[in-house]
Amino acid sequence: MRQVRLIDENGMQVGVVDTREALRLAKEREYDLVLVSPNAVPPVARLLDYGKWRYEQQQAEKEARKKAKRTELKSMKLRPKIDTHDYNTKLGHIRRFLEEGHKVKVTIMFRGREMAHQELGYKLLERIAKDLEGVGFVEMRPEILGRDMNMVMAPGAKPASAGNPSKPA
Repeated sequence: MRQVRLIDENGMQVGVVDTREALRLAKEREYDLVLVSPNAVPPVARLLDYGKWRYEQQQAEKEARKKAKRTELKSMKLRPKIDTHDYNTKLGHIRRFLEEGHKVKVTIMFRGREMAHQELGYKLLERIAKDLEGVGFVEMRPEILGRDMNMVMAPGAKPASAGNPSKPA
């Protein structure tokens, strides 16, 4: 006959009892017998109201989902020949997105002969990264995809890599 280590509805240990005895106790007290740790020797079982326990677990999961921080990938598109005021406006939007905790994909769109001057796109993306140094860091270096140059910025300070000692403040 198999035995289990029984824990009652109040969390107090009853001891090692017969499985049939544990089932009888559960039925007598109108609780469910739940196997908590099947790999233990002897297995651990607990008396509890399974429906109530399940409900509480679902409520806890729901609350955790509510509190979980959701990050979106926001997108900002620019052209290589952007004017100063337009640049500052777009930079303000990117800064706000990063402060709200979102990642931002910055795209430089090239048209026609602008493709011959991709260095302008690199300079613009470097300028954005430099201007937003305290707010976010470059997660994905600039890369060209078709006629677009993309860079992804993430919120927060740049994480220190293992090989680089951090600069003194």
